[in-house]
Amino acid sequence: MEQKEDLVFPIEDALEMILMFDRGGKISYANAAARQKLGYESNLCGRNIWDIFPGSFSAGKDGFETECLIGKEHQNLLAYRKNLTCFPVEARIVKEDVCTGIYICMANDILEKEFLGREIDRIRQEAQQAMKVKSEFVANVTHELRTPVNGVLGNVRELLSGGTDEATEKSLRLVERCCDDMNKIINNILDFSKLEAGKFTLEPRKFHFRNMLDYVKANHINKITEKGLGFFMTVSPQIPEYVIGDELRIVQILNNLLSNAQKFTSWGKITMEAVRTAQVNDRIELFFIVSDTGIGIDTGDRDKLFQSFSQVDASISRKYGGTGLGLNICKQLVELMGGRIEVESEKNRGSTFSFSVWVGTCDSGEAALQQPDDVKGASLRMAAMEGPPEEGGENSENIRKYGTQENKENLKKTLSKLILSVEMENWEKAEMFVETIRQLTEEAPREVKRSALRLKMAIQKENYEKVTAEFKELNDFL
Repeated sequence: MEQKEDLVFPIEDALEMILMFDRGGKISYANAAARQKLGYESNLCGRNIWDIFPGSFSAGKDGFETECLIGKEHQNLLAYRKNLTCFPVEARIVKEDVCTGIYICMANDILEKEFLGREIDRIRQEAQQAMKVKSEFVANVTHELRTPVNGVLGNVRELLSGGTDEATEKSLRLVERCCDDMNKIINNILDFSKLEAGKFTLEPRKFHFRNMLDYVKANHINKITEKGLGFFMTVSPQIPEYVIGDELRIVQILNNLLSNAQKFTSWGKITMEAVRTAQVNDRIELFFIVSDTGIGIDTGDRDKLFQSFSQVDASISRKYGGTGLGLNICKQLVELMGGRIEVESEKNRGSTFSFSVWVGTCDSGEAALQQPDDVKGASLRMAAMEGPPEEGGENSENIRKYGTQENKENLKKTLSKLILSVEMENWEKAEMFVETIRQLTEEAPREVKRSALRLKMAIQKENYEKVTAEFKELNDFL
């Protein structure tokens, strides 16, 4: 008797409903959870199992009849309370003993689970609808914005082609540049919206790989070299002449990385490499590396780079501009093309962005004869070399440290380029050079830093007399 009680009490206290019934369908035991959930106090024993599960059990000649599975399988049933209301349960029915013919039903109330499931489905549908509405809104707004911007841009270019006086042309060039910047922002927002909504599709086609790189080089070479930076581009001879991929999106990624490199680099060089790293059947992996000697990134801030609307800190957005969408879009585009993007960087020591994409080959037989390159030791063919040659022995840290030989040489070179730009009344380029001077004098004595700041203010106001005076003062310090 004591042994029976030891077995009964744990069952009695179980959280799930437990019912025992015989072959005739008579219930012989119901634990506390079953009595409480079904609304019976003590008179549940002696009732029939089809009183509890009328949709699953019924009376037959030789006992109960059921289509329920008897064994370890879980199944969803409807249990009826004493007041004839019902609720869903997840039940398992087992036969305890073949001789005695005792059956045990273990059931869990899943009413709350089903309710939460419906709520999750409802919230998911609402979120999908909200995403659809947002995507349509962004598409409509960007289209509406692009129309007037392009209208302004067209009229400005028409006025420029007709010939204007110097002051008017300068204003029109500023408007033209602003319109181009606005179009870039609109395109970024539209791409981001499509990617978030999962409606972005790649458009692979056959294209000439080196012609694509020439186009990328042509887009950036002037701005990079005008800033006094070296620009070096190499491409592996192992890459086929023609490949199959989304040329437009590969160009978009390279343009973004090179634009960032140019934006955040004031001295030194920018390099770009393209190599082949792997081949599977008629598909090859292309690996691109874009390096600069710019401001760099702290190790702890790298994770922020590829997040939406994120930049390393607020001062970067104020100083250099940008929406914080470019690298996030690059990351999603790279992943759509089966690759990944990574960054290696150190504060004040430059950055190296690398990414891979998979493309198709047009002649698999020819490609199969070529062995994949080694990323570190590939024999690379120089595709383009622009800008001043590298200066041996100098590094970013010595250039930035005021008073070093490298720092003085770079300051003198930049000041010479600045005053030449001022003499040619190219104030935009002069402002770019004075920002480099400000960075080169960050560790300088107070009077030097003040002189550099006054020079920057004079250039922003386009005051020739003050610029020449501040230029002479800063040159005397050096």
